[in-house]
Amino acid sequence: MNARKPPDVGARLRILRKRRGLSLRALAEMCNVSPNTVSLIERGLSSPCVDTLQCLATGLGVPITAFFETEEPPVRLILTRPHERIRTRCPGMTMEHLGSGLPNQSLVSFLITLEPGVGADAKPIVHLGEEWVYCLEGVIVYEVEGEQFRLEPGDSLLFEASLPHRWRNPGPLQASVILVLQTGGANDVAVEQHLRP
Repeated sequence: MNARKPPDVGARLRILRKRRGLSLRALAEMCNVSPNTVSLIERGLSSPCVDTLQCLATGLGVPITAFFETEEPPVRLILTRPHERIRTRCPGMTMEHLGSGLPNQSLVSFLITLEPGVGADAKPIVHLGEEWVYCLEGVIVYEVEGEQFRLEPGDSLLFEASLPHRWRNPGPLQASVILVLQTGGANDVAVEQHLRP
């Protein structure tokens, strides 16, 4: 990840001034500073003192902190390499996050590895949204509202996550699945519940 750039006070001043539809001269007159001072600040050729910044902020109708904000575009795409995955481990289970970091993300996905016998005593889970699971290897049994579904490689299951559900690996071999949760914004609660083997 690249570090965020320090704020460009001059560029922010220009943006805020233009949003208000003010010329250099108009803003300068409103703030009782010279147009040349405003121009030098906007071009990054002068560092304004706090008093000048406060006058400019008052004239623009913004808090002084507005000059120090950055307007980086929101993240819209995230590539996650295998070695970059966040891994969460608990007894008999590994949960690898396949992608996260979008603003207001409601879809979360995981690669889950279950050791034999894991999940047999798990309490049913209930959360918002929907859940989709795809079996990659081994066998996993999903119990949804009391009904059991045996998933083998290539099988998938989609259901409303408000139905009580739990999973287990009944076989003698390790099982792995892809799990996708559409959580209605309650990611943390849903993920935490799935971390109970």
